Amino acid sequence: MNQSELEKWLLDVESDRTERTISLKDTDKFAEAICSFANDLANTGKPGYLFVGATPDGRASGATISDDLLQRLAAIRSDGNIQPLPTMNVEKWDLGGGEMAVVEVFPSDMPPVRYRGRTCIRVGPRRGHATPTEERILSERRVDRARTWDARACREASLEDLALDLFSLTYRRSAVAYDVIEENDRTLDLQLASLRFYDLRTGCPTNAGVLLFGRDPLSFFPGAYVQYVQYAGESQADEVLQERRIVGDLLDVMRDLSRLTLEIAEERPLQRSDLSETAIFDYPPRGMRELFMNAVIHRNYEESTTPVLINHYRNRIEIQNPGGLFGDLTPEQFPDGTAYRNPVLAEAGKILGFVNRFGRGIKVVQRELQQNGSPPAIFDPRPNFFLATVPRRP
Repeated sequence: MNQSELEKWLLDVESDRTERTISLKDTDKFAEAICSFANDLANTGKPGYLFVGATPDGRASGATISDDLLQRLAAIRSDGNIQPLPTMNVEKWDLGGGEMAVVEVFPSDMPPVRYRGRTCIRVGPRRGHATPTEERILSERRVDRARTWDARACREASLEDLALDLFSLTYRRSAVAYDVIEENDRTLDLQLASLRFYDLRTGCPTNAGVLLFGRDPLSFFPGAYVQYVQYAGESQADEVLQERRIVGDLLDVMRDLSRLTLEIAEERPLQRSDLSETAIFDYPPRGMRELFMNAVIHRNYEESTTPVLINHYRNRIEIQNPGGLFGDLTPEQFPDGTAYRNPVLAEAGKILGFVNRFGRGIKVVQRELQQNGSPPAIFDPRPNFFLATVPRRP
């Protein structure tokens, strides 16, 4: 962003790339504008700008732009209501005779982008919801931009390889607004494509579609399962107490992992100094659930036939998944940086309730361990795998 460009857009009529608002509190309006800029229906390939604290004629409203407002605007990106995550910047500028917050939003690589299950678009100055034809345009455009493995077509698969009832009765109800489903005249392939589970150009499900709804995902991705082993001692040389292979579509795998967190928690009472009791765990369920979900969502499915490994020792649990840190994220940036190897799977985890919020998994884990009185988890990102070690609470 630069001063002259912003002044030009601020004074111009509202268009595909600009929106002005006096309100400092209308989060729905802000999010719909961000979603519509990310979809870039006009295919400008350029960012859109939301001016917060601006009058319709481009003057500053006189409002004070606080740090709290800037933080709330930035939080819209990762609160999980816009799917997939938009790329955006938020800054305070002196424009139009006063202060304004400016949100710069870049076109998404994976349209259509939805806010609370609805695809928001701009056609000139008008903001609204996409028609089936407009959604198809956005879905077809994604094919040329998609770079992540989970958004690519699985050319060996067809619709017959998917359990379509699982999509219609489970996922779609959580991902798409009810009224949109009720008036939906889109064919099933278009519905799948709009959620990044079907590639219209090749006529094949995407890799994410096969993982989430496949009748037999292992026949396409041999490493797509979890191996859990519990040992009697502190090394793999000790006796194996139990061994479990968690397989199936990714929804079943995540459900089974959620149940596993309760099985290994080992709740017990702790007496406080005032003689009251509180519950503590060997391994706090919410923290372990976050680690298990991260392992299956962010692992490398493309170049590895190795499963996610969960080794449960007497004094610790180790979770190892194939694939190191993704993209430009370095060990020095971890855990504060964010880079998603499988953004479609990450979106599905959020929609289905297995992930609460984007970019905060490690912090949630450490907070849950601290509140439980446990030692902190240890994270070891390597070039080819990621290892998380959680000590048992003494």
